[in-house]
Amino acid sequence: MKVVVIGAGYAGTIAANRLVKKADGVHVTVVNPRAEFVERVRLHQHLAGTGSATVALTAMLDPRIRLVVGTVTKIGDGSLLLADGTTLPFDRAIYAAGGAVTAPDGALAVGSLDSAEEARRALLALPDGAAVTVVGGGLTGIETAAEVAETFPGLRVRLLTEGEVGASLSAGARARVRRELDRLAVPVDRGGFAGPAGADLVLWAVATQVSGLAAASGLAVDDDGRVLVDAFLRSTSDPRIIAVGDGAAVPGARLSCQTAMPQGAYGADTLVRESAGRPTRPYSMGYTGQVVSIGRRAAVIQVARRDDTATRVWFGGAAAVPVKEQVCRLARGAARTARYVWLPAPR
Repeated sequence: MKVVVIGAGYAGTIAANRLVKKADGVHVTVVNPRAEFVERVRLHQHLAGTGSATVALTAMLDPRIRLVVGTVTKIGDGSLLLADGTTLPFDRAIYAAGGAVTAPDGALAVGSLDSAEEARRALLALPDGAAVTVVGGGLTGIETAAEVAETFPGLRVRLLTEGEVGASLSAGARARVRRELDRLAVPVDRGGFAGPAGADLVLWAVATQVSGLAAASGLAVDDDGRVLVDAFLRSTSDPRIIAVGDGAAVPGARLSCQTAMPQGAYGADTLVRESAGRPTRPYSMGYTGQVVSIGRRAAVIQVARRDDTATRVWFGGAAAVPVKEQVCRLARGAARTARYVWLPAPR
């Protein structure tokens, strides 16, 4: 059986590795636009220059996997068309194309490696006293604003958000985030983005967009361009394709590596079961919590119910930093080794 995996983020990488480890007679090809695995959870460090967000895919993928560095322009009837004209046939495909972060004019997106590198160069060129606006009050915005403020203390960094900062966290955890932002002299302004408006650099930390490949290929998608799937994560318009990660329209899913990893692992397990003629169980996944770094010296760890709602249990400060770092390392390690377990969804 020929299996192609479109995309080598957390979902695609763990799916490919798990397939070759658990199935016999499966030929796996991974197609990715770059030769590096991008740790999106570290892009705020990458742009601030406090860490790297890339690892060579040759170090992440099992040597039995064929890696094709290229861009898929269309998913056809049992084949992929690449930008260079190459055609790759498949029996089954795992769609893990993920997000396609963009930013409005006058801003640089945080969730893209190329844009993060551009932001890094821009930050280094700013003089002391320059103003930096980070747009987005979610965890990515918090991490970005804090990382930049701590690394570049001469800059005036503010966080702009339409909603509450850290809205997915409990009240206590949100209060701790605000105290840490105050410590770093990062004010929070409420409102929508209406252009640079006095900022020397705007960093866009709102990541909701996904790749347009599925829609352009004629697959059934939702209004946001995510692949419509059944209970087994199979495309409703082409059951040969399993969609996982940010580009899959899974009810109740949140865009995160915590979501992508079990979906990628499940997608691989589904193909293994199908190839062996064994019954397949519907996809089920429960959350455990959220982690957010606030510079290099503080973090917040939030425990959640399996439905992803925050509990009152959380802790923060310096003691949370090694926990956050360990979570990031475990995510990368699990994608590489394909060893991963997860909780089922609440009944």
